[in-house]
Amino acid sequence: MKMSVLSALALAASATLAGCAPSGTDAATGERVFKQCASCHQVGLNARGGFGPQLNGLFGRRAGATPDFAYSDAMQASGIVWDERSLSAFLHDPDKLVPGTKMRFWGIRDENEIKALQAYLRTFQDLR
Repeated sequence: MKMSVLSALALAASATLAGCAPSGTDAATGERVFKQCASCHQVGLNARGGFGPQLNGLFGRRAGATPDFAYSDAMQASGIVWDERSLSAFLHDPDKLVPGTKMRFWGIRDENEIKALQAYLRTFQDLR
């Protein structure tokens, strides 16, 4: 019995370390999900556009509108105002929502991960 409990704990720990833990919709899970975004996007007090635009104050912002990033013509012409629905659609399949976007990303298929990422991004909503 002891061995099977220890084996189960070891398996759970290795799954967590490998990033295979079950998804949640909280900001802590969203922070983990954001790590795949962080190579191009920044959030926080000193966030700046770089390879991708900074994502502070994202919700309610018009797509293609931050002054410190050179957006594609497609993104600027998209007419999107970011909210949970539009961001979810974009994260599922960026090219489908905005054909011609410069964002090269395969998408996130797990809706719980998208919701968690949105919760995380909301923590930076008041930063502009």
